[in-house]
Amino acid sequence: MMQKRIYLCLAHMSGKEQQFIQEAFDTNWVVPLGPNVNGFEDDLKRFVGQNKEVVALSAGTAAIHLALIACGVQAGDEVICQSFTFCASANPVAYVGATPVFVDSEKDSWNMDPALLEQAIVDRKAKTGKYPKAIIPVALYGMPYNIDAIMTIADKYGITVIEDAAEGFGSKWKGQVLGTFGEFGILSFNGNKMITTSGGGALICKDTETKNKIMWLATQAREAYSYYQHEAIGYNYRLSNICAGIGRGQMTIIDEHLAHHKHIAKMYADAFKDVPGISFHSNPSENHDSNYWLCTILLDEDLHVRGEDDTYKEAVHGAVGGAAGVVHSGGTIHTDCEPNRNVEAMRIQLDKAGIESRPLWKPMHKQPVFKGVPAYINGTAESLFKRGLCLPSGPMVTDEDVSYIIQNIKDNLIH
Repeated sequence: MMQKRIYLCLAHMSGKEQQFIQEAFDTNWVVPLGPNVNGFEDDLKRFVGQNKEVVALSAGTAAIHLALIACGVQAGDEVICQSFTFCASANPVAYVGATPVFVDSEKDSWNMDPALLEQAIVDRKAKTGKYPKAIIPVALYGMPYNIDAIMTIADKYGITVIEDAAEGFGSKWKGQVLGTFGEFGILSFNGNKMITTSGGGALICKDTETKNKIMWLATQAREAYSYYQHEAIGYNYRLSNICAGIGRGQMTIIDEHLAHHKHIAKMYADAFKDVPGISFHSNPSENHDSNYWLCTILLDEDLHVRGEDDTYKEAVHGAVGGAAGVVHSGGTIHTDCEPNRNVEAMRIQLDKAGIESRPLWKPMHKQPVFKGVPAYINGTAESLFKRGLCLPSGPMVTDEDVSYIIQNIKDNLIH
């Protein structure tokens, strides 16, 4: 009998997605606009609140790109980015020809360190003669950033904040949904996110005028003539009506998804609280209300795991984990910054048991593609990357699955 495989985070359908998709086919709205797109945007607008407007787009990455353009970021500018994040937070900065400036994390939330942020701003002004154009904090694995401190610093120096809440859909800071504090907020609906449109994202905007500008840029920046007149560079970034139909169905169960992720997180937290050498990352204060998109643990460096002596003996070929897409084979076994042997050994042992796990995001300041860019580092992100592991957390993960995962982790410890 084939062993069940437990994935990190897979989408769960509500049963209503097909209804919206069928309506799109029945009305021939099989294009990147239409009733489902409008309806999905209305659903998102109600969910985030704060009198914000929302534009549905093809990806969260596209949302960051458009937000940077709307903020006037150009070649020669600098944008402060959180180092401890996925590459999609920083890549759009390169799209517009600007330079990312990486800032390390604080130890409690794992997100952008406000004190280091201000240090970076002051130093960049001294070195370049001008302030960075924008700040992009990230809700890592759903955990809220200290947006009060970040906004205070941003306001002090007149810098725009673009909140990357791609992993933090439904997470809150002091009861307010992430993505609604800054000038713009980023959401993602990739296949592994809190809700999915199979692929897609959204940009939270402050008002209708800004929303209309973003929609114009996202639909090739066409001028109002009977023919195609273009006076600015535009992009093909709007979400399709079919994908938006999936999103509308998903929005009917978002509260269930949030509750399930938090339930799974509590199971992990309770299970590991008395296990020496393993710590679960929980809300560090009452201000933080994480959606626990992915649940994460840290393994102490002196904690030993079965098979760790056999790790890093041959190069990885192909994608590790689930449907991770196409990867380029590097051909080498080691890089200059990699998970500790016990973390890699645990990942391998869990994989053998049919459990997908994954190291934490490798910090951007340690990525070869960003070699040489300015970085303000305190060592936190690199330390967390070396010790951390993501565990299955999605709506398809059952209580029995979590118990199986916990037992496998415990069984692979060497005491």
